Amino acid sequence: MKKKKITASVLVIGNEILSGKTQDININFIANRCSKIGHFLQEVRIVRDNKKQIINTIRELSKKYNNVFTTGGIGPTHDDITAECIAKAFDKKLELNKIAHKLLINHYKKSNIELNESRLKMAFIPINAQLIKNSVSAAPGFKIKNVWVMAGVPKIMQAMFLEDIEPKLVK
Repeated sequence: MKKKKITASVLVIGNEILSGKTQDININFIANRCSKIGHFLQEVRIVRDNKKQIINTIRELSKKYNNVFTTGGIGPTHDDITAECIAKAFDKKLELNKIAHKLLINHYKKSNIELNESRLKMAFIPINAQLIKNSVSAAPGFKIKNVWVMAGVPKIMQAMFLEDIEPKLVK
């Protein structure tokens, strides 16, 4: 019997990629890792920080592929709207996640930096989502259904993928 191919897509979120201000290297990293573990990357999309576009794209890709990997838009800045959009795409409420909140409190206390309102935004996660470990800056990503939501900063995204996501994909 032929083994069913596990399909994947990547959704890169951010105006800075489309404007040319930032060069994406996350696609190449995810494509390489998917190839290594036998997942078939079939599609890559890059979208603006636009709520309607993110929501519609997530719904579409989530139905088409076994796994959807998103990068970007979960940081502390005003245009980081990915968590809110993913929640809306799956009709979930966004809530202050107690574990994520604790991780941020500890991280910023150790760093001697104030956990202000914009940084606290990174602890708001859709209800019932699984957290994705972030060993670099503590602010977790999350998984909801078949969508893996990661940071856009390559060093952080790579740590999330290698340390927490990939081990779950190869089980």
